Amino acid sequence: MAVAVTLYGRPGCHLCDEARAAILVLADEGGGIDLREVDIESDDRLLAGYLERIPVVEVEGREVSELVLDPDEFERALHTVRP
Repeated sequence: MAVAVTLYGRPGCHLCDEARAAILVLADEGGGIDLREVDIESDDRLLAGYLERIPVVEVEGREVSELVLDPDEFERALHTVRP
């Protein structure tokens, strides 16, 4: 079963690009990640809530990172939901 990972960001965000790249590397190493990307510019509520915090990363609906993805913290979060 794949772990649901959501990346909230927006086009042109270099930190979002870096977070995506790190998530994809970890996905290649450990597999089982279902990455969903949400463009916060598609919804005024998301834009207001996330603009100053992106990239925001959720694992199975729980926020685990904002601004800069900490790979170690992200991996710990993945291990809490993997069997």
